[in-house]
Amino acid sequence: MYQVPFEFEALDYEGSLAELHSALRFGICPMLETVEDMLAELADPDLAFDCVQIAGTNGKTSTSRYTAAILAGEGKRCALYTSPELVSYTERMEVAGTPVSEADFAYGISAAAEAGRRVNARRAAAGERPYDITEFDTLTVAAMVVFARAGVDVCVLECGMGGRWDATSAAKSIRSVAVTGIGLDHIRVLGDTLEAIAGEKAAIIKPGRTCVLGSGCAEAPSVEAVFLEQCASAGVTPTLVLETPADDAQAPDDAALPRAAFRVTKRPSRLGAPLELDVTTSRADYHELAALKPSYQAANIACAVALCEDHLGRALDAEKLYQSVIACPTPGRFQLLRPEPPLLIDACHNPQSVQAFLASLSEITFVDGSEPLLLCAVLADKDVKGIVEQLSPRFPKVACTQTSSPRALAVRELAELFRDAGSEIVGEYADVPSALSALCEESLIVCGSITLAGEVAAEFA
Repeated sequence: MYQVPFEFEALDYEGSLAELHSALRFGICPMLETVEDMLAELADPDLAFDCVQIAGTNGKTSTSRYTAAILAGEGKRCALYTSPELVSYTERMEVAGTPVSEADFAYGISAAAEAGRRVNARRAAAGERPYDITEFDTLTVAAMVVFARAGVDVCVLECGMGGRWDATSAAKSIRSVAVTGIGLDHIRVLGDTLEAIAGEKAAIIKPGRTCVLGSGCAEAPSVEAVFLEQCASAGVTPTLVLETPADDAQAPDDAALPRAAFRVTKRPSRLGAPLELDVTTSRADYHELAALKPSYQAANIACAVALCEDHLGRALDAEKLYQSVIACPTPGRFQLLRPEPPLLIDACHNPQSVQAFLASLSEITFVDGSEPLLLCAVLADKDVKGIVEQLSPRFPKVACTQTSSPRALAVRELAELFRDAGSEIVGEYADVPSALSALCEESLIVCGSITLAGEVAAEFA
């Protein structure tokens, strides 16, 4: 069993949160050396298990969750590392389908923080500039410690941002990777074109790894070309995920690369109704998979199926797969928090994910036939105008708020954008609790940012 190779003072949970918050001042630092050196100081806990890494603009959290659930169904003791959390920091680290305890979380943060201090002390002694150790650096290293101590077989790593410089890429035991798709996001860090962003995410495709390219990677030929060029350069043969039209159960004739074709056979018509799909890979046919989720999850489920097959090097057990998929939770994704009056949250946070959410929303009807009100908040560093342009035609009446995130767009600015787009603003609220209190008798659709979904979910926890 892995043990931290040095002594340190273990913080309590509140102390570990204070440690993380102190690292927020460093923001985003695109480099891997920080995490690599911290892991080395800890005697490489990341080598205690295999890793599966998932990148993408949209769908990577759900795909990560389905991947972890499927691998667990195949008998693997599986860990899951995702971000951000909805309610508690402990949600970022799961072992065997359950968030780690506050005590284990605090232990990991304490070990990571001490490793960082030791690395920086050595750098200072050598006349080198100390690293700016970010919150995500500390969380990622802490997760490796927690998972190694828990004796997991495999860890599913969701990239926080990009891929090339993402802290998760410092893990030395990554065996399989997937990219779900590409959209314009984090443009100040990753680049301002789809091709540039694709290049950053494609960097996780390296020699010796298996690779799955989700259906979102092929939406633009120039983007798909970036991924295929990286695969060719790394000597990797990717599995391509594609949707087969409902009236054509056969995959395209082009068999140059292995494919995982999915076909939606039943779309949910109301909240809580099942999505049903078939997935066909080069190894097996999986019929009548089901999930109590909206239609957009079909692509994520298919991507996870292909990724698990590639990682295991074999077909999956069909019955175990069915059970794993239908039981897999996806918090904050098309999640009904209150049945009457209905309150539905979704963590869509850019134009592409909003479009997918609205497409699924159009397929369902509310039991009472009511037209729900939109409650929206967004982060200022997102494509705010693009989000509003997607939402305003669907919701003639909008309530605006802002989350506690330092990146939150001011509520007045958001309300003005919706007014300019033609929506009627029925309320402007300084924070999420006051918005929910004022709108407690309304049917609500809540979306616009992950932090908004999280803060609303916390009110119902």
